[in-house]
This record gives sequence, structure tokens and C-alpha cells, in this order.
Amino acid sequence: MMTPRKKVENLARRRAELVLFATTFIWGGTFVIVKIGVESISPFLFVAVRFTIGSILFALIFFRRLFSIRWSAVWKGAVLGLLLSVGLALQTAGLQFTTASNSGFITGMMVVFTPLAQLVIERRMPKFGNILGVLIVTLGLYLLTSPGASGFNFGDLLVLIAAFLFGIYIVYLDIFTKEEETFSIAFTQTACTALVAWMLVPFETTHFVFNMNLVGILFYTGFLATVVTTYTQTRFQKDSTPTRAAIIFTFEPVLSAILAYVVLHEILGVTGIIGGALIIGGILLSELSDTWLARFRWKLGIAEEE
Repeated sequence: MMTPRKKVENLARRRAELVLFATTFIWGGTFVIVKIGVESISPFLFVAVRFTIGSILFALIFFRRLFSIRWSAVWKGAVLGLLLSVGLALQTAGLQFTTASNSGFITGMMVVFTPLAQLVIERRMPKFGNILGVLIVTLGLYLLTSPGASGFNFGDLLVLIAAFLFGIYIVYLDIFTKEEETFSIAFTQTACTALVAWMLVPFETTHFVFNMNLVGILFYTGFLATVVTTYTQTRFQKDSTPTRAAIIFTFEPVLSAILAYVVLHEILGVTGIIGGALIIGGILLSELSDTWLARFRWKLGIAEEE
């Protein structure tokens, strides 16, 4: 019989995972939204304005907590902001040359790039499942961007580099959030992302065409895809488990492809669909291989007791 405490924990987990799925839906929608947005605003300027809006909203909502930020959180936020701003600038620029669905699948590869970044930064060797996942994802990327699908182009390359930077970002985010208060890291990285993006603006051919669609896009990305998603992931992921959260987040590129089909009428084709499926499969293998191996060992009766 389930105890009252267990019922409360299960309810909290279900609520958290529903919120995380909604967060993933917001992230998946950004690829289509940004694809439309770069027709009216240049990529670096778009990232700068988006994160300036996010920084201002963070400051207004959490005004009193601004005064508790330590200097150590500022420089750590600067490192995260640098990685995030350059990655987003490349991803946004890449959307000028590739499809929203391709961008979503390629960005999802950051999950398998993360173990490679951990090898360099933390000297943590990738496990067999991570390596196999990278190989499967690489095959998926080849099929997704093969001549039989959409063809590998300059935009795909920019998004691929962005995904690698996001992998490095995830490693440093994991390290820094263990050392600093969550809001301090969330706000400083958002503000530093805006600052770095503004510094990148002079290096592009800037264009800005004001219209109501752009206003909606900036609201979506600045508020929903920056402030709301950052807060909800920080607040609710701890009520689930990393494994279950990873499975939920894997739906992001799938959602981006579905929305790209519905809104932009993008068609992946059979080869592209197979490539996208392999990317998702490789990501899941990389994330879940340890859990599967542990269950297999437990069934064989050779799991170590904790």
C-alpha cells in the first residue's frame, strides 16, 4: 500500500515532469520562432535584444535578490554567458541557411558532446554507452544532412559548432551551480550573454525591420524561452530524476521538427527522418546506458550493494 508520503512524492514528480515537458515544448518552438525572426532582425542583434529583455525581466521579478549576488558568481556567469552567447549567435545565424528541423536535431547533439567536454574539462572518461551514442548520432547526422536529404550546408556547420559549445556550457553549468546560488548563476549568465551579444553586433551586417511579428517573437524568446524556462527547469527538475528529465528533453528536436512541418511546411524526407531518429536514439543511448546496464547487472544478481 502506498504511504501518504509516497503519494505526495509521486504527485510532485508528475507535476514536475508535466512542467518540464511544457518547458521542452517552449524550447522546441524556438527553432521555428527564430527561423521566422531572422527575416526581420540580424542574428547577433536578435540574441542581444532577447537576453537584454530576459535580464531586465529577471531583475524586475527578483529585484531584492540582486543585492545578494557574490562576485564569484559574476565571473562564473561571465564564462557561461560567453559560451551561451556565442553558441546562440552561431545557432541563430545558422538558421538563415538551414531548416528549423535540422537545427533542432543538430542542437540536440549537445547531449552527446557533453561527455567529450567532460573528458577535457573534468578528466572524466566517457563510458562505452557515450561513445556508442556519439557514433550513432554521427551516422544520424550524416543521413539527416546527406545529399539524399537536405544536404550538409553552412548553416548545419554553424549549428553543429553551437551544439558543441552548448555541451561545454552544460559541463560548466553543472560545476558552477554546485558552488553558487541558483538565481545568481541564472541572472549573471543571462546578463553576460546579453553583454557579449551586444559586443558581437558590430561584426555583422545589422538589419532590423520593426513589425508586430517581431515584437511577439522577442516576447516569446525573451520571456518564455529565457526567464520562464530557466526558472522552471531550476525549480522543478529536482522533483524528478536526471534520467527521466533527459528522456523528456529528448522530445525537443522532435517537437521542433513537428512544428517546422506544421508552421513552415518543412519536409525532412525518408532519409532525413531516419537520420533524425538515429540522432534521438543515440542521445537516449548515451543518456540511459548506465541505467540499463545497472538494471541488467541487478537482474543477474551482480549489482554492488549500496
